[in-house]
Amino acid sequence: MLGEPGFNWTDSAPWIELEREFGIEFPADFREIVNAYGSVQINNQLYLEHPAGHLMHNLGESIRGDLELWREEDMVEYLPSPAGANPGELMPVVTAMTGESVFLRVPDGPSSPWRVVVAELDSPAWTLHEMTFGEWLLAYLRGEDVTVCSRNFAPDRPFFEPLS
Repeated sequence: MLGEPGFNWTDSAPWIELEREFGIEFPADFREIVNAYGSVQINNQLYLEHPAGHLMHNLGESIRGDLELWREEDMVEYLPSPAGANPGELMPVVTAMTGESVFLRVPDGPSSPWRVVVAELDSPAWTLHEMTFGEWLLAYLRGEDVTVCSRNFAPDRPFFEPLS
């Protein structure tokens, strides 16, 4: 739905380094999407970043900053569980210019699936989506109600622009 990806990253080193730092292995669908598109802005709304260190918009730097923000005393009430990489915690992976943050919920166990949580900064509201990141992104691109509304930002069709 987004169109042909142009980034097509194949070196796993940035992911290995990021996963070693946080002690988790990001879900395969998330890695595949980010590797295909790189650091992009989707529908002039969502910021999706790649962990390659040479990029100005770097996933690792964003995660570290977002974890610091979401762990502040006055921010913890906005989430259903702590921000972090432990089972049941929320790993911030996508931000939106409209004030939402998209998290991957770390599975409780090896057979548990990754899920998506979207938190809205303008109110202490959050939504758990019982779907993978790929399913969530597809629902978003279709204009479905997954807390972040794409209809106003992509009236003709979904699109992306590389972040410079």
